Amino acid sequence: MKIGNIIKVSGPLVVAEGMDEANIYDVCRVGQKGLIGEIIEMRGDRASIQVYEETSGIGPGDPVVTTGEPLSVELAPGLIESMFDGIQRPLDAFMEAANSSYLKKGISVPSLNREKKWGFTPVAMVGDIVEAGDILGTVKESPVVLHKIMVPYGVSGKVKEILKGEFTITEKIAILETEQGDKELTMLQKWPVRKGRPFKNKLNPIEPMTTGQRVVDTFFPVAKGGAAAVPGPFGAGKTVVQHQIAKWGDTEIVVYVGCGERGNEMTDVLNEFPELKDPRTGESLMKRTVLIANTSNMPVAAREASIYTGITIAEYFRDMGYSVSIMADSTSRWAEALREMSGRLEEMPGDEGYPAYLGSRLADYYERAGKVVCLGKEGRQGAITAIGAVSPPGGDISEPVTQSTLRIVKVFWGLDAQLAYKRHFPAINWLNSYSLYLDRMGIWMNENVASDWSELRTEAMALLQEEANLEEIVRLVGIDSLSERDRLKLEVAKSLREDYLQQNAFHEIDTYASLEKQYRMLKLVLAFHKEAERALDAGIYLEKVLELEIRDKIARSKYVSEKELSKIDKTLDELKEAVDALIAEGGVFNA
Repeated sequence: MKIGNIIKVSGPLVVAEGMDEANIYDVCRVGQKGLIGEIIEMRGDRASIQVYEETSGIGPGDPVVTTGEPLSVELAPGLIESMFDGIQRPLDAFMEAANSSYLKKGISVPSLNREKKWGFTPVAMVGDIVEAGDILGTVKESPVVLHKIMVPYGVSGKVKEILKGEFTITEKIAILETEQGDKELTMLQKWPVRKGRPFKNKLNPIEPMTTGQRVVDTFFPVAKGGAAAVPGPFGAGKTVVQHQIAKWGDTEIVVYVGCGERGNEMTDVLNEFPELKDPRTGESLMKRTVLIANTSNMPVAAREASIYTGITIAEYFRDMGYSVSIMADSTSRWAEALREMSGRLEEMPGDEGYPAYLGSRLADYYERAGKVVCLGKEGRQGAITAIGAVSPPGGDISEPVTQSTLRIVKVFWGLDAQLAYKRHFPAINWLNSYSLYLDRMGIWMNENVASDWSELRTEAMALLQEEANLEEIVRLVGIDSLSERDRLKLEVAKSLREDYLQQNAFHEIDTYASLEKQYRMLKLVLAFHKEAERALDAGIYLEKVLELEIRDKIARSKYVSEKELSKIDKTLDELKEAVDALIAEGGVFNA
């Protein structure tokens, strides 16, 4: 361990000399209290250290000790249901050690509980030849998560001994005969956060991550193993969209990173998730969730590390063969921490003061998402779906963080303040959002949900785009100038907006819609368009068609529960009967 001395303190940045034997990204202990820091720049024997705790009270002459190790996370049973700060300190254990509800400096707590015993069931047997990624055994970490204990990266050999029973994460569970001699293995692994965990090869994502949110699944789907961005101004509902996807997204593990957001939003997650029942397992959502909280009042430098901590934990579960979703809320606050550190390092600023390497750092993060074949002889497949909220100042998506993000991700859910003010949630603007996975996901939907899914989606999107064009004409010359067919299009587009796209996150039924329900609802709204056109062709006035009572049932179909989807089919039959009756009554002369 090399000891240097502080020569400069500038907020979270500390410069120390005499550090010639240290390396970039080494973790250091700074000052008398041993604050945690990480070397982010080396010039000669001078190291610039990003300190992850409050630096008041330290000054020139104080010692700096380098540990010689990079910033790493601990990976073992005990991650699920835990809440960590940006550098993986467990907040409940931290609160006990500090005897305070606030972070205190210089308190050291282990990331994972060293005393709790876990029931280890071996899968490998004595005499087996194993390599990195092979499963040694399993631990039932929560009612829904089977934690697979894998052979660490860089280790291979023959199983000499493997134990069964209750062990802590640091106790021996197996001995491998390797070329370098016998190696004892425990349940605990460590991994540097800034280095992606290895895999055999990356696959093309071909399956959608269903979210139960109609505007997302139908119009702008994200693939399992894809990356999506949710930019939007203050109050447009970014956090609610991410909460909804975390709750209902079709993944086995959720990693939620609250990066520089308000503390009350993380409180909402903490209060809500334990009470929410997972629709697939019937258990609490927390039973498959890891939370990382680095709120706006916590040290700014730790914000920069928090998304790397989150993605490394996500990669660990991916390597077990799980489908994982990681929510970063928000990457703008992370980029602000990057800008602050860059300014203190006196680097040449790029656009709007952000560092020139902003784009490459964002790419490093999002590129760690993906669907992969994991290490190990079993050939497991795992996926990480990354969803990042972006908070552009004033909602201006031309700013650098949003633009750099959009160059990397393939799905853009553009939130619109105007829609939010109209109480239309989720406030995703269907005219400027996009998904580059659309064609591939359309093939999957046609094969797995309904053969005409893509056709219905295209028809609905055409109606919404046509509505925008017709509204321009209405603003100029009034609605009376439109033909009855065009006015019908406006009505159907309104039904699509209000009865289909608008979704109440706080309604117990409407909060989630399965793909089957989405298909039936969309088919019903578009069937009204076809039936109404049939009535117009038979000479019925549009007003007569719009007065049909069946329209109320179409509007209420969003409140039909998943167990009663046949009611939507029944409404479809009633719609045809109502139009037949209207035509039978007679044409325009009876209007």
